[in-house]
Amino acid sequence: MNIYFSCSITGGRNEQQIYEVIVQHLLSLGAIVPTASLADINVLEEEKVVGPVDVFERDTQWVLACDAVIAEVSTPSHGVGYEIALALDSGKPVLCCYQSGKTVSKMITGNTRNNIRVITYASVEELLEQIDRFLEDFLK
Repeated sequence: MNIYFSCSITGGRNEQQIYEVIVQHLLSLGAIVPTASLADINVLEEEKVVGPVDVFERDTQWVLACDAVIAEVSTPSHGVGYEIALALDSGKPVLCCYQSGKTVSKMITGNTRNNIRVITYASVEELLEQIDRFLEDFLK
């Protein structure tokens, strides 16, 4: 399974440790995660050398090639919102997850399409259970 992991980079890295947990969990399940480096603590340095057009072309190709998108949306990000919309418009299943108590755009929480699931989580264990349930439901 090919999973596009989406998270905030330039919008803030407050959830970076959660990003790492998600990516490591997906990799442990045998998933291909082309965006695994986004969970790395040094991603801002790594991405400095990649131009905007290259990022756009690379990331849109990865979204279009994936089986599903998992987006951690606790920290607002224009790029993450774009990737979610692209995936939904392409018929990809999308899981948007955010920490309980965080405020998330109503464009995400109010989306009623069949191929999106929006969940909150209070613990890492709860988050990983929700990810597993999403993968079972959408990628049988």
